[in-house]
Amino acid sequence: MEIFLFLLLAIGALIGVAVYFVPTIIAFARNKQNKIAILVLNLLAGWTFLGWVGSLVWALLKD
Repeated sequence: MEIFLFLLLAIGALIGVAVYFVPTIIAFARNKQNKIAILVLNLLAGWTFLGWVGSLVWALLKD
């Protein structure tokens, strides 16, 4: 039972990290010119909703 809870927590953490870095993943997938800046913004300000949305919008804009 403890192993199941640990695995569930680990999977949840991985999903959470993936969702947190969606703007960065999009920027790298679209090969944006400023993908490193988007990564830094997402890393440092993504924990705020405004920083996450800002980096997502930046990743979705055309170069």
